[in-house]
Amino acid sequence: MVSDDLKVTSRRFIIVVLFTIAFAYIEAAVVVYLRAIFHPNGFDFPLEIFSVSPIWRKLLLIEIGREAATLVVIFTGSSLSGRNGQQRAAYFLTIFAVWDLFYYVWLKVLLDWPASIMDWDVLFLIPVTWASPVLAPVLVSLAMLAFAVVILYLDSEQKVVRLSRFEELGFFVACLIIVISFCIAGLHITKPNFAYYFSWPMFLAGLISAIMLFLRCILRQMGPDKTE
Repeated sequence: MVSDDLKVTSRRFIIVVLFTIAFAYIEAAVVVYLRAIFHPNGFDFPLEIFSVSPIWRKLLLIEIGREAATLVVIFTGSSLSGRNGQQRAAYFLTIFAVWDLFYYVWLKVLLDWPASIMDWDVLFLIPVTWASPVLAPVLVSLAMLAFAVVILYLDSEQKVVRLSRFEELGFFVACLIIVISFCIAGLHITKPNFAYYFSWPMFLAGLISAIMLFLRCILRQMGPDKTE
């Protein structure tokens, strides 16, 4: 029998996912306009070196501000959706993951892009440009969504997910490795050999480490004496 807590969690999760799918459409629509402005001849790598005209600088600053506002929306949405710290963390992962995944779904619908999961994209601009093949952020988002679902399920079963200091440090290092792999690639997106600068071994080392740490944590929490 499904518990009442699990039913409530499932309903809230569906609402959050629907909200995020709509939010992802807004993000994708903005990118459609940006590509028409910045890449009238088509969005392709290596990227052309843009003009340093005042209008371009102004639009770039606006775009950086929009990305910062997006993070605020994600944090706010997760804070409003969760009833405790564990739920808020899970909903942060949910919103970020679904937003990222459906951003590419909507771009495919609106622009028929990416043509391939291996097409390159500019992922972020704060504090420097992040870039990689589309597959990389998709893998991260799928992992985040899986983490979120497991955490929410355990929460509905009154199980508290706690990280040891080793796990906290491990997650920080794993995430840092992933971000650095994106940033290194982002610094070279105008070069003809841009693809050389994204290290799949480095990226996968960070992602697999995070997944293994999560599994280690969850298996420990699943013990019979971990219910509160």
